[in-house]
Amino acid sequence: MVRLWSSFARPKASLLYGWGRAKPKRAAAAAATPPGAEAASKEEEEEDFDPANPPPFRLGEIRAAIPTHCWVKDPWRSMRYVARDVVVVVGLAAMAVFFDGWVVWPLYWLAQGTMFWAIFVLGHDCGHGSFSDSARLNSIVGHLLHTIILVPYHGWRISHRKHHQNHGHVERDESWHPLSEETYRGLGYLTRKLRFSEPFPLFAFPVYLWSRSPGKQGSHFHPGSDLFHPNERSEIVTSTICWLAMASLLLSLSWVIGPVPMLKLYGVPYVVFIMWLDFVTYLHHHGHAKKLPWYRGKEWSYLRGALTTLDRDYGWINNMHHDIGTHVIHHLFPQIPHYNLVEATKAAKVVLGKYYREPHKSGPFPFHLFGILARSLRIDHFVSDIGDVVYYQADPQLHGGRQDKSG
Repeated sequence: MVRLWSSFARPKASLLYGWGRAKPKRAAAAAATPPGAEAASKEEEEEDFDPANPPPFRLGEIRAAIPTHCWVKDPWRSMRYVARDVVVVVGLAAMAVFFDGWVVWPLYWLAQGTMFWAIFVLGHDCGHGSFSDSARLNSIVGHLLHTIILVPYHGWRISHRKHHQNHGHVERDESWHPLSEETYRGLGYLTRKLRFSEPFPLFAFPVYLWSRSPGKQGSHFHPGSDLFHPNERSEIVTSTICWLAMASLLLSLSWVIGPVPMLKLYGVPYVVFIMWLDFVTYLHHHGHAKKLPWYRGKEWSYLRGALTTLDRDYGWINNMHHDIGTHVIHHLFPQIPHYNLVEATKAAKVVLGKYYREPHKSGPFPFHLFGILARSLRIDHFVSDIGDVVYYQADPQLHGGRQDKSG
C-alpha cells in the first residue's frame, strides 16, 4: 500500500519535466507577442464575424444549457410582484394628492408612469403564459392589469404572439418591423418625418393599437380584424368591452373630480407609460452599433430571427420593470418567468457566443440609450424590396443629410 500510495503521491519525473518545460514556452510566446496584438486579433475576429450566418448551434442546445428550475412558474411569486406594484401605484397616488405641490407632481408623473409600465410587463407575462400554468389565472390577472392602463388584453396578446412567432421577418413580424422601400416611399413626407424624428415615435403605441403599422390593416379592438382567427373573436369582444368600461370609468371620474386632477393623477403617467413602452420595445430590435440582418423567405428561421434581438441595461429600472431588458432569452423562450431571465441568460451565453451582444452597462438611469435611439432614428428607415437577407438603409433627404456612418 505504501508503494502504491507513493506512486500516486509523487508525480513522475517526465510529467514534472513536461510541466516545467511548458511554462517557459508559454512565457516566451507571451513575451514575443507585441503589445496590443491580442486585442487586435480579437477585433479582427469580430470583423470576420457575420451575424447573418446561420448559427452553429440549435435551439435545443440553448434550451439544454438553461437550468431546469428556470422554467418553473410560481403563481404565488408572480402574484407577489403584482401586489408589490399595485401597492406602489396606490401609494404614489396617495402621496401626490397629500403633498399636492408642483415640485412633487413631475416626480410623481415619472415614477407612476414607470410603474404603469411595470404593470404592463406583468400583464405581458400573463399573455405569454409565463405568469402561471393556469390559463384562467393568466387571463383574469392579465385583463385586470392591462385594462387599468387602457390596453386591450386579448387583442394585444394575440398580436404580440404573432410578433414572437415571426420576429426578425420583414413582412410577417408585427411590431417595429422594417418598412420595405416601396412602402416607405409611399408614405407622405410628414408621416416619414414624424415616424423617424424624436419624440414622435415614443407616442406610437395607441396609434398601433387602433390601426397597426404602415402597410398593414386591422385593429386590436375589432373582432373582424385579420389579426385574429374566427375562434378568437369572442376574446377580442371581451377585451374591448373591458377597455370601454375602463375608459368610461376614467371619463366619469373626470366629471366627478374634474379633468385637471384626472390629467395629473392618470393622464400624464399614462403618457409616460406609453413613452416607456415604445422606447423599450424599439431599442430591443434596433440601434446596435453594427447593422443586424432582417430576413425573408427560406433564410428566416425562428432561431435566426430571435438572435437579431438585443438586450439592454436600464440600471435601477431593471428590477422595477421586471428585467424585461433581458430580451434575447425572452424571445427565444417566452415561457420563462421574468424572475428567471437573468439566470437563464447567463447560462445561455455559453452556447450563444458571439451571437449574443453584451449590453452596455448603464448608470443608475439609462441616459445612454437616448443617444442610441436618436442615432437609430436617423439611419434605420427602410429595407430593400428584394433579397432574403436585408439591412436597414437611410433616406439621406429625411434629416437634411445628417447621417451617421453605419456598421
